[in-house]
Amino acid sequence: MMSAQQQPLDDVLRRVQGEYLEMPGLRLTLPQAQRLWGLDQTACDTLLGALVDSKFLFRTRDGAFVRSDQVRASRL
Repeated sequence: MMSAQQQPLDDVLRRVQGEYLEMPGLRLTLPQAQRLWGLDQTACDTLLGALVDSKFLFRTRDGAFVRSDQVRASRL
């Protein structure tokens, strides 16, 4: 089996988005995300940063990553 580190970043990005879509309440810190997807800190930070920049994810004050639409829904 190929680790996430060996897969093209686009594939890992789609996988991460898929996991967040399948589990709407998913809330992960950077270390948790690294373990879940088998990424090193730099790759994981880059990936999550790109998803925050694209407004798919939101980084909470305590450093967890959640889906942006879940944040908006919880504030209503």
